[in-house]
Order: sequence, then C-alpha cells, then structure tokens
Amino acid sequence: MTFKLSQITQALNIDFNGNDIDIEGIHTLSEATSTQLSFFNDSKYASQLSSTKAGAVLIDKEHAALLPLETIALITDEAYLKLALASKFFAHKLQSKGDEPVLGQGCDIDPTVNFGKNVVLGENVTLLAGCYLGDNVTVGSNTLLHPNVTLYHGTQLGKNCIVHSGTVIGCDGYGFAHTKLGEHVKIYQNGNVVVEDDVEIGANCAIDRAVFGTTYIRKGTKLDNLIQIAHNCDVGEHTLMAAQVGLAGSSILGKNVVMGGQSATAGHLEVGAFATIAGKGGVTKSLEGGKMYAGFPAVEIRVWRKMQAALMRLVKNR
Repeated sequence: MTFKLSQITQALNIDFNGNDIDIEGIHTLSEATSTQLSFFNDSKYASQLSSTKAGAVLIDKEHAALLPLETIALITDEAYLKLALASKFFAHKLQSKGDEPVLGQGCDIDPTVNFGKNVVLGENVTLLAGCYLGDNVTVGSNTLLHPNVTLYHGTQLGKNCIVHSGTVIGCDGYGFAHTKLGEHVKIYQNGNVVVEDDVEIGANCAIDRAVFGTTYIRKGTKLDNLIQIAHNCDVGEHTLMAAQVGLAGSSILGKNVVMGGQSATAGHLEVGAFATIAGKGGVTKSLEGGKMYAGFPAVEIRVWRKMQAALMRLVKNR
C-alpha cells in the first residue's frame, strides 16, 4: 500500500513543507527508508535524527533542525499519537474469503483447516483439525500444527517445527498511544513473526507480531506451554523457556538462554548468550551472558542466595 504524504498529513491535521512523496510504510528512525514515515518522541534517540533515511518524521519543533535536509519534518507535539493514527493507513485488510494454498508433496491437511490468500506449504506439512492460516503465511517442510493453531497473516514458520494446540502466532502486540484526555488509541501492528527451523512451541502460547519489522523466534528454540512473547522480541537460537515465561516488547535474548517458569523481562533490554534466569526471576535491566540470575530484580544467583540467607538471619534474630 502506498499513500501520498499529503493524504496522511491531512488525516493527521499536520501541515508540511516539501515534496508530496510516496509513503509505503512506517519504521523506526534507524530502519526507515526514503519511502517510509518515522517518528521521534524520546530524547534518548536524538542521536539517530541526523542519520535517519526516513522520508518524513513526526517530530517536535525543538528537534526538527537535527533532521537531514532531505527528510521532511512533520511538526507536532504529539508524535506518538500521530504515529498511532498514521499506522491505520498501513493495516492489513482482513477478510473472511481465502484461496486454496500452494501445497508441497505429501501434505496431510484436515478438511476443517481454513486458509487465507497466498498461503504456501512445503512438503510433508501436517495440519490437524481447526487450524487457521491467514494471508501470505508460509510453512516449511515437515512441520506439524496440532489442532486449533492460528497463524495470523504474514507469519513465516520454518522447517521441522511443531506447534501445539491453541497457540496463536502473529496476533497484535499490545500497543497504544494516549491522548491528553487519557484515551487509548490503537497502534496498528503492521509487522510480522518469523519462526525459524526446528522450533517447538507448546500449547496456548501467544507470539505477537511486530509493530513494524519482525518478531523473531530463532532456530532450535523450545517453548513450553502458556508463554507470552510480545511484539518485536528477538529470541536467540536454541533458547529454552519453561511454562508461563513472559517477554515484554523488544526484549532481545542471545543464543542458548534458559528461562525458568514464571520468569519475565521488562521491555527494550538484552539478555546475553548462555544466561540462565531462575524461576520467577524478574529481569529489569540488560544482563551479561554466561551467568545465572535469580530474584526480582534479577541479580547473579550467588548474590541472591546471600541476600536470602541474610534475610533469614534477620528474621530468626527478631
């Protein structure tokens, strides 16, 4: 979908000076191209303004001069709210009608499975009763979907994967902008999910599509039941997660991370490769790889054990 910048700014009630360029989507300052719209609402990203390739940026007047000369400044004091309103332009149009998928050899498809448009399956794919695969979904060879698995539009599922019943991949991330009156405005989630090869996902998990860009589950990862992975996360290769783990948006896990049951991360942080988070651990800041952590907020487990011992001594001496 392509829109003239003037179409978007008219809907947002914003004036601009410059060429009426074509806009094909929305992305971050660091990732946007000359045909994409971006936004600036946090001073910690000010260093990215001078190097952005975005065609136009929603930005406050104070920082507009930091943009490259070829980037159009769209002046607003509500950049995040205007982003939410603009995101609707690029939302995928949902419809109930689908087409027959492109099937590789040896596929076994239950007659109750439903497909959107442009679905492509590799060889020996097995889809059990009640599954739904939305528009532009691809599934690699030798992958098995248990009953009632849902793959939203644009999801890419690799080879040799197993997805258990009730799991939803590609649902909307939890993203809203807020008006000055406290109303919540939906940010349409226009990215997708990519699950690489040899991944197993347990029952009743939810993996959210990206706001823009991609949520990644890297190859060899194994997820237990009842896990929530939010938008724009990147789960490293061969990661293990026990039941009820939760990742907040834009969490990045290195390879071979292990997360115990009911552990979780805050958003926009990184956990290094080969780190282990003990059960119920709460990750509130980025953590170095190759170590074991426990507690809330999560600290190295040797420190956590000393804290628990000291607390117990205090209780006993009262």
